[in-house]
Amino acid sequence: MRQIFLISLCLLSLQFSWSQENSSPYKTDFWKDGAWIAGGVGLNVLGFSLVQNKDELTTAELMALNRNDISKINRGAVGNYSKSADEASYIPFYASFASPALLLLGDAERENFGQISVMFVETMATTGAFFTITAGLVDKSRPLVYNENLPEEQRTEASAQRSFFAGHTAATAAATFFTAKVFQDFNPDSKAVPFVWAGAIAVPATVGYLRTKAGKHFLTDNVVGFGVGALCGILVPEIHKIGNQDLAFYPSIENNIGGTGVDAAGVGMNFRF
Repeated sequence: MRQIFLISLCLLSLQFSWSQENSSPYKTDFWKDGAWIAGGVGLNVLGFSLVQNKDELTTAELMALNRNDISKINRGAVGNYSKSADEASYIPFYASFASPALLLLGDAERENFGQISVMFVETMATTGAFFTITAGLVDKSRPLVYNENLPEEQRTEASAQRSFFAGHTAATAAATFFTAKVFQDFNPDSKAVPFVWAGAIAVPATVGYLRTKAGKHFLTDNVVGFGVGALCGILVPEIHKIGNQDLAFYPSIENNIGGTGVDAAGVGMNFRF
């Protein structure tokens, strides 16, 4: 999704502070985190190229679509279309990217905001890599494609064939869960922690509801997007916690694996015993 990539680039243009204050529960490393960010951005570029090269649906393929082939859990969204819901979904979506700024209200968080910003870029870049590569490789028509009242060109366009998974929901969950995770790590005894987590859940859930109503995604697309975003939002700060340096979670690209000519791109994780 272009918005994730552009926002990541804007954040990368800032002069981040890579040093840690004693009050921080996290540890960052210039070379490791720099490589993570560079790899994440590279995977986003690869993912965008896959998305842009997706094929449109042919008229014959459109005519062959049958709503009865959709699983029962998703069938209620078949044919959904709402321009107003689509536009409304961007309000909490964009607002979520500002959620880490709320951490500036805390003294310790403010002292370490450069470090927090680095982790936020990593979170969004990793989420974006998961989304763009998946959306580029998986062909799945959006619910609106089944709406026979819409123009055929709108139903067959390439952008209407990437329902899986929900990128807006994933990005929103990544941002809000990241904020909640960092807040809790800095303020483990705060009475506000449950409310912060409640907000972290409610915002992407709202985005997911609106995206389904708009005809952009099925329920399961949003569930997966929510899960991917939440996982990235929690894992990236957790990996950086002091004492957790043996756990690594990073974007990766491998060319000509084992001399087979097969290329692979994704996110790797390892644990050193």
